[in-house]
Amino acid sequence: MNSMLSLILSMFFHSFYTTLHTDPTEAPVSVVSCPKMADGQGDNPMEADVKMLKSPQMGLKLVHMDLKGAPPKMSYLREIFPLFEQLGADGILLEYEDMFPYNGNLQILRSPNAYSPSDITNLINLAKKHNFEIIPLVQTFGHMEFVLKHNSFSHLREMRAFPNSLNPHKEESMELIKSMIDQIMAIHNDIRWLHIGSDEVYYLGEGEESKQLIEHGQTNIDSLFLSHVKAVASYVIATYPSVKPIMWDDMLRNISIDKLKESMLDQLVEPMIWEYNADLDVRMMSLQIEKYQNTGFSQIWFASAFKGATGAAQCLTSISYHLANHLQWLNIAEALPRNTIHLQGIALTGWQRYDHFSVLCELLPLGIPSLAICLQTLKHGEFSENVEELVKKSLGCKSLQLNFPSSEDAGKFPGSDILALVTEVIINLQVSVDKLLNENIYIKGWFSNYHRKRKFVHLGIIQNFEGDARGVHAQWEAAVSKLRTAMERIYYPDAVEEWLEEHVNPALTRLQIFVKDMDETLASSTIN
Repeated sequence: MNSMLSLILSMFFHSFYTTLHTDPTEAPVSVVSCPKMADGQGDNPMEADVKMLKSPQMGLKLVHMDLKGAPPKMSYLREIFPLFEQLGADGILLEYEDMFPYNGNLQILRSPNAYSPSDITNLINLAKKHNFEIIPLVQTFGHMEFVLKHNSFSHLREMRAFPNSLNPHKEESMELIKSMIDQIMAIHNDIRWLHIGSDEVYYLGEGEESKQLIEHGQTNIDSLFLSHVKAVASYVIATYPSVKPIMWDDMLRNISIDKLKESMLDQLVEPMIWEYNADLDVRMMSLQIEKYQNTGFSQIWFASAFKGATGAAQCLTSISYHLANHLQWLNIAEALPRNTIHLQGIALTGWQRYDHFSVLCELLPLGIPSLAICLQTLKHGEFSENVEELVKKSLGCKSLQLNFPSSEDAGKFPGSDILALVTEVIINLQVSVDKLLNENIYIKGWFSNYHRKRKFVHLGIIQNFEGDARGVHAQWEAAVSKLRTAMERIYYPDAVEEWLEEHVNPALTRLQIFVKDMDETLASSTIN
């Protein structure tokens, strides 16, 4: 194993990463560990696995664009798509949520910044220019928050109190889904696949209609799920014969082989099998794929993650974590029985929110170095010094920080200024403010909250920290101004304000109030 790969594995297996969820939009709960190999190969399973990689064929490599949080302006997509192509992407998995220009009775679903129909047309043409397959993703069962939060659709919830999942018993529910699909298909009229979501259908079976049917033995949760998904998939196939539905696989994992065979779902959909953990269990995943194979599925997809899988409020992307996830997917692909099951491709997910109501996780530019390494690793079947050099050249950087990025060498790709500035703010802003206000002996001893409230301070004392306070304040006002300008070039105002309010304002506002109190105290003391 080359020295660079050893370094990555050493970095990764001595770090702990805890994720928060169990859903394509909600990364599974886990703490990275390094168990003994069952066959006695050693303490590091990744090290043993990496040696066996043989560049398996991964099919289409799709970059997932999660538009339910911080959707980029079209101008940024025109800048970044050429880089995606250069790095080895073959297509885009486009999760619109409220950024699609729904019309008619669905117009209420639109975000204030939703793309226009002409924007979507331009996006499609841009994708064609770069030879990208576009696969739209529309949620049709679970994760319907952006629809069911509205009063006009709240009566279609499975549980009245929660907007997560659709009630599968109401005829109007199916009419809603058909209308959403039809509007997307009207613009994306030449696609080959449509992703119908169907992951994490929370509270299914807990609505009043469902509970009554279950209590009377007329159905069960598995049947409820399969019936609705079959109805949606059947509609897609009947209405758009050249389009094949894709669905997330998590709700299928615990359904028995007999039940799946009986449903004949394999004739209607292609499952997208997702797992984002760095310590992905290759053996267990292979058994899951074997189950799908025995059920009748012959076409499958994988889904990894290049960002957005290590914490709902994560700001910085750990390349080593996501690289480890992709190396494991390569091992799983290598073990596939290619004569009986076909891997259509892999979606490299880049979640921007864990769900409609959660905070933003890593912004897209923060995940670009991770995406670059993961795409090139899939393309070459390994991560090597050669791959690292290709990525550095593509990103315009001299070095790659495989744990968290460096603000000093962020590269020269579209959005690299945001990567540098965000990294500087996240790593240093809170620390420098805390150091000034919590550790300076003159501030602690002679300019406490008591003194500040009463504007009561000795002028000779304030001279001992005034310069430091003004220096730190000026430094961060300038840095945040640059960050705001950089973000406004790529993002809409609401995304900029949300990110700054979450990650900048708590520390900066504290500093601003301190300087204001200092100025007012000095003015008061001068007058007196």
